[in-house]
Amino acid sequence: MAEIYDCIIIGAGPAGLGAGLYTARDRLRTLIVEKFMPGGQINNTDRIENYPGFERVGGPELIEKMHNQVKAFGAEVKTGGEVTGLSRLADGHLAVDCDEDRYVSRAVILAPGSDYRKLGVPGEEEFRQAGAGVSYCGTCDAPFFRGKEVVSIGGGNTAIEETLHLTKYASKVTVIHRRDEFRATKVLQEELLAKAKEPNSNLVIKYSTVATAIEGKGKVQSVKLKNVKTDEEEDCPCDGVFIFIGMVPNTAFLKGFVELTENGFIKCDCAYLRTSVPGVFVAGDCRVGAAMQLVTAVGDGVNAAMMLKQYFRDPNWWNEPVGDILGPGGW
Repeated sequence: MAEIYDCIIIGAGPAGLGAGLYTARDRLRTLIVEKFMPGGQINNTDRIENYPGFERVGGPELIEKMHNQVKAFGAEVKTGGEVTGLSRLADGHLAVDCDEDRYVSRAVILAPGSDYRKLGVPGEEEFRQAGAGVSYCGTCDAPFFRGKEVVSIGGGNTAIEETLHLTKYASKVTVIHRRDEFRATKVLQEELLAKAKEPNSNLVIKYSTVATAIEGKGKVQSVKLKNVKTDEEEDCPCDGVFIFIGMVPNTAFLKGFVELTENGFIKCDCAYLRTSVPGVFVAGDCRVGAAMQLVTAVGDGVNAAMMLKQYFRDPNWWNEPVGDILGPGGW
C-alpha cells in the first residue's frame, strides 16, 4: 500500500517552500515534488532587495535557506521528477503521478509557478543572466537602473504600470509596442501619455515597433528596433531592457483536472485559495489574481497551508462561501 501523505506540494519555488514550512511545522506529513531544483525563477535573480528582513540577498542564497529550513522541520523534497497528472482515488485520497511513481495524499497544494513569456530574440538569454541587463520585473529591478537609460517592451496593463515605475528611477525610458495603440485600460494609457507629455519628460513612446535583437559586450548596450509598418531599423542605446509581454503558467499537466483560465492560470477563490477540486489548493504565480512577487508567493503558500487545516477539520467547508469565520481569532 502506498504511503499516504497529509499534504503533497507540487513545486519547490517560494510558494511551495512557504507552504511546506508551515505544513511541516504543524507536523503534517509533507512531500514537496519539484521538476528541476528548488527555487524556480528566483534562481535567476542575483540581487533581491524587496524581501523583508534582507537588505540584499541573492536568489539562490535565499532559496537555499528556505530549502534547508523546510527540510529541518521534516518535509521531504523530491527533485528531478515531473508531475504528469492528478486524480481522485476511490477512497477519496488524491493521487499525484510523477514519472513512474505515484504518491497519495489527503490534500494537495499546487505551486508549479509560471515563466516569463520570452521575446525570443538574439541576446535575450545571454543578457538575462547575472544582472547583465535583461529583466522581466520592473518592481524588482528598477532600482538597479537608477540614472540609466532603459527600454521597456509591452503594451498591456502590467507593462504600462511597470513602465511608469521605471520612470521613477531611470534617466530615460523608451517604451516600444508592436501595435499603434496600447492594450492597457484607458486610465493607464492616459497616465502614460500624460507622463510622456510632461516638460522634460524622461519617457519616450515608440508605436508599431518591435525589438529584433539585444546587443552588447558583457552587458546590454543597445536594442535593435524595427518599425513594423515601414521596416525601418534603428539602434536604441540603453543600459537595460525590461520585457513585459506576459506570463506562462506551468499548468499544462492540470488540464482536465482543475479549472483553468483561457491562458492556463488556475482558478480559485483568492481568499482561501481553494480550487475547483476539494482538497486541492493553489499558491503563487500560477493562480488568477497573483501579484507575481516573491513575498506574495511565500504568503500564498502560508495561506494555503493554513486553509488546509480548516479543510481537514471540516471537509464540507470547501463549498462554503468566503466569509469572516476564519478571520483573526476565528480558529
